[in-house]
Amino acid sequence: MSKIYVLHENNEWTEHLINRLEELELPYEDWLLENGKVDLLEAPPEGVFYNRMSASSHTRGHRFAPELTNAILAWLEHHGRTVINGSRALQLEVSKVLQYLELEKYGIRTPKTVAAVGKEELLQAAEQFEGQKFITKHNRAGKGLGVQLFQSVEALKEYVEGDTFEEPVDGVTLIQEYIESPDSSITRCEFVGGKFLYAVRVDTSEGFELCPADACTIDDLFCPVGEEPEEPVNPNKFQIREGFYDPILEKYEQVLAANDIQIAGIEFIQDKNGNIYTYDINTNTNYNSDAEAAAGQYGMLEVAKYLGKKLEEQTEKISY
Repeated sequence: MSKIYVLHENNEWTEHLINRLEELELPYEDWLLENGKVDLLEAPPEGVFYNRMSASSHTRGHRFAPELTNAILAWLEHHGRTVINGSRALQLEVSKVLQYLELEKYGIRTPKTVAAVGKEELLQAAEQFEGQKFITKHNRAGKGLGVQLFQSVEALKEYVEGDTFEEPVDGVTLIQEYIESPDSSITRCEFVGGKFLYAVRVDTSEGFELCPADACTIDDLFCPVGEEPEEPVNPNKFQIREGFYDPILEKYEQVLAANDIQIAGIEFIQDKNGNIYTYDINTNTNYNSDAEAAAGQYGMLEVAKYLGKKLEEQTEKISY
């Protein structure tokens, strides 16, 4: 029997989706890919395959989970299976460089960014930002990995040459201009089926950790999933922006369609002059339950409904 396969490496981020699939009585299989194998001479089962592999899998001890997922997605696509967020989505998930180039292709402004490998090259890249604030971040990131704010190249030099320097898993560090929000917030736009669902305002006054997943809502820059906060979390950190619309949403939908991405969260920041800078495409998007309950909108429920619809379409196609 055809069913929905959820491909992932972190049970804490799939719990809400699994609950919704069960609520809708949809057949599914939880496919954990922290390690595994794929027989290339075998045909995959029939069904709908939803890729939820995360760029931050290495922080949970699953260093090669994206590589395994890439092999499985190629196998599924070779056999013409219905794949949600397939190989191209995974490519963008693990590379902010690819994300920024794709956004710019569609006329979407991104912050000035330089990618560098090597400490000396990193410092040389930062010289382009002398006299202004800038941040570092990892190319293969998620969870705010490597995000640090610097006031000068000298401050970066102390960090790079110190014991706390965080080496990116792929070796690529990004130096990026710091866009200052007048109200210390960013906006995350959620898409299901390639169409805009809702926008959520995220308060960034407490730091750069922007992951909305319930497991990540803690007072820690790097969001170690499962830890408890030492202090109460700001209950208003995530708030759905009712009635939000901006012409940029149409461009976002174009980017998703061109890259065969069905489910995603795209983040932007707006400066004091109203200019929008887009800096992240998250193809393993999560949702904040408190914000959704307050607004009466539920992302994982919509994802589950969408997967159910794709399963129904796929089943009908097989029956003909």
